[in-house]
Amino acid sequence: MGSSEARAGESAAVRLGRGAPLPDVLDSADAAAWIGLDIGVRHVASYHPELLSALRKIGGRQLGRDRDAALSEIRDQVELLDESGLVLALCHRNGAVRKAALSRAAEYPALAPLIVIRGADWAPPVRDRAQRLLREILPRRTAEETAALAPLLLRVGDRDRGVFGVGLLRETLHQAPHRRLAPLLTHPDRAVRRFAHRIAVAERVLSPAELARTAAGDPDTVVQNLCAEAALASMGADAYEEVLDALLTARNPRTRSAGVTALRRAGRPAAARPFLTDRSALVRACARYVLRQYGTDPRPLYRSWCAHPDDAALPPGAPIGLAECGARTDAELLWPLIAHPASRVRARAVAGLRTLDVADPDRLRPLLEDPSPAVARETATALLPSAARLSAPWLRQLLAPHRPRHTRLAAFRLLDAQGGIPQLRAAVALLDDPDDKLRTRAGQSVRRLLPPAGMPRGDAEAAALLERCEHLFSAHVLRRHKWQLGLAG
Repeated sequence: MGSSEARAGESAAVRLGRGAPLPDVLDSADAAAWIGLDIGVRHVASYHPELLSALRKIGGRQLGRDRDAALSEIRDQVELLDESGLVLALCHRNGAVRKAALSRAAEYPALAPLIVIRGADWAPPVRDRAQRLLREILPRRTAEETAALAPLLLRVGDRDRGVFGVGLLRETLHQAPHRRLAPLLTHPDRAVRRFAHRIAVAERVLSPAELARTAAGDPDTVVQNLCAEAALASMGADAYEEVLDALLTARNPRTRSAGVTALRRAGRPAAARPFLTDRSALVRACARYVLRQYGTDPRPLYRSWCAHPDDAALPPGAPIGLAECGARTDAELLWPLIAHPASRVRARAVAGLRTLDVADPDRLRPLLEDPSPAVARETATALLPSAARLSAPWLRQLLAPHRPRHTRLAAFRLLDAQGGIPQLRAAVALLDDPDDKLRTRAGQSVRRLLPPAGMPRGDAEAAALLERCEHLFSAHVLRRHKWQLGLAG
C-alpha cells in the first residue's frame, strides 16, 4: 500500500464520517482505493474526533460481562445505518461491529468489495460470515460485475487468509467459462488478464487463432508467452496459416520469435529467411536456428547482404546478424558500413564490430559526432572499454553547449568512464547545464566518483572542483572526502 493510496483512504474515511455518499468519495473500480479505505477508517479514527464520534455511535460499548446486551445494541445501531454508515461499520475496529454490518451488506451491491476484504478478515467469525456471503453473491453476479470485482479478489488473495476469494473466483469462472471469461480476458488489470487467460488455456476456451491474436496484441509479456505457447501447442495443420500470420506479424519480439521457431515444425524454412535481419536479436537467433535445422548456413546469406556497402536497400539487421554468427574476419565487411547512408545500418555496423571485439577507437571515434543519436550511442558503447585511450580535452570539446545533445551525452559517458580528474572536471562543468538529463548524470557521476580512489592527494585542482560540488554532499560526507583527498577541513 503506497503512501498516496493510504492518504486517499484516510480522506475518504473522513468524508464518509461526515455523511458524504460513497460514490462521491471513492472510485469503486479501484481495488487499491477499497483497501486504502479499509485501513484508513481505523487509522484516522485514532486522531480525528469527527470520525471517532461517528464510529462510537455504531459500536462504542465494550464487550464485557453483559456481552449479549452489547451485541444487541450493536445490531440495533447497525440496522439504522445508511450505506455510508455501513461502510464505516464494515471497516470498524470492533469485530462484532464488522460482523453485524455483514448481515446488511448484501442489501447494497456497491458494498461487495468490502465483503471481499472481510473474507480475509483476521477475526474468524467475521471471515466465516463474509465467505458465506461471497459464496452466495458471486455466482449470481453478471460477467461484467464479476470482472469489476476480480482485481480486488486477486489482490486480497495475496494475503495469508485471502485464498478463499481467489478459489471462489476460479470456481465461478470454471462453471461458465465462455460467458464469464470474456470481460476478464480484456480487463485493463494485467493480473486479471493473466488469471483469466490461464483458465482459458486450461479450459480450451479460445481457438489457436484467438490465442495467437491475443499473444500478438496483449501488452503483457506473461499473457503473450502463455497464449503463444498455447496457440502453437494446440494448432492443427488447418490452423497453421492463421496462427503463424498473427505471431509473425506481432510487434513484441517474444511472440515473433515463437512464430519463427514454429516455422521449423510447419516445414517452412524459407519463411524464416526474412527474419534473419529482424530488429530483435532473439528473433534473428530463432531464424538462424530454423534455417540450420534444414541445412542452410545463415552466415553466407549475411555476408552476401553486407558485401554491398552502397546498397540503399541493405537490411539494417544484416550487419549485427553477421556479427552474431560470424567470425572476426567478417569485420572486413562491416567497416565499410559505418559510412552507409542509412543511420540504422551505421548503428548496427558499429554494434557488430563491438560484438566481434574489433572496435578500433581511432576509426570509430569520428562517429561520436554522427548526426544520428543511435550511431553516437552505439559508438560510445563500443568505445567504453577503450575510454582511457581517448583524448580528454577532445571529449570535453564535444561537451560544448552548441553541440547536439546526443553528442554531448556520448562524450560524457566516455569521460565518466575515464575516472579520476577527467571525470570530475567533466561532471562539475555540467552541474549547472541547462539540459536536465546531462545535469542529472553529472551529479550522479560526482557521487559515484567520490570517495576519490586513485585521485592525487592534496591536489589544488581537485580541491577547487570539490568546492564547486559541495551542495551534493552532507557536511559529514564532504569532510570525509576532503580528508581522503588530503585537503584541510
